[in-house]
Amino acid sequence: MKASIKFFIPILLLFAFACNSSSDTDKGEKNDNDTMNVQLNPSEGWTMTVGGITLKEKTESSEYPDAELSLISPDGNIVSGESTHFEFKVKNYELQAQSPDAGFQMCANSGKGQHIHLILNNAPYLARYDTAFEEQLDDGAYVCLAFLSRSYHESIKNGTAHVLSTFTVGDAEAPDFDASAPHLFYSRPKGTYSGADTKKVLLDFFLINCDLSEDGYRLKATIDGNEFILSKWTPYWIEGLPMGENTISLELLDADDNTVASPFNPVERSITLEGEPAAS
Repeated sequence: MKASIKFFIPILLLFAFACNSSSDTDKGEKNDNDTMNVQLNPSEGWTMTVGGITLKEKTESSEYPDAELSLISPDGNIVSGESTHFEFKVKNYELQAQSPDAGFQMCANSGKGQHIHLILNNAPYLARYDTAFEEQLDDGAYVCLAFLSRSYHESIKNGTAHVLSTFTVGDAEAPDFDASAPHLFYSRPKGTYSGADTKKVLLDFFLINCDLSEDGYRLKATIDGNEFILSKWTPYWIEGLPMGENTISLELLDADDNTVASPFNPVERSITLEGEPAAS
């Protein structure tokens, strides 16, 4: 299956990535001379540095405008004690293939290739590389978000590459979830990063029934206590994270800076960086 791909990375940008090194700032330590630095460059995108941590708009990704994901199962109630059968239909996208630009991204990448991110009740996602698989789930009500992911774990946000559904396992009431309301789901970063993967960490999230703008919904990302306000739904690079445990909190805000009412908003996760980043 061939996907529609549009891809361009300037040589100078590749050189800049190769020469960039991560910060040695200790976790939680703020540099008074580096409190906030905002830049806007049409070729490089939005950049902000707060407390030694830099967040950069990710501007280059392989594109899949025609990729589609649809859900076949589960649908409704699953009998308690039985494994839950998940089955999807994928069009114009090849699972298990390496994204063509994976080698240029210089970030954590799955050797198993492109896959599905399966998120249940906004818990850390499950990466699944086939269209059908079994999961052993506890009894309860579930909100299920699934979307197609590039091999380097960036979601495809074309409007047709995700599905949102609800189901129950065992004797449980249907989830109190308004599928027509705006919602935030956390995707990356996740887990442990080591070596060269600590230099650039992907921040990616998924929005339902809303988008981000300067005068509308916005996202507050808090990284090790440093706040960034995002007005564009796009992936970002996190640079300058210290070794050890780091905390990322995401909060969807409305136009009046109020927290959007959603069962999964806000959300906080911890990741771990270990070992020294590779030398430039």
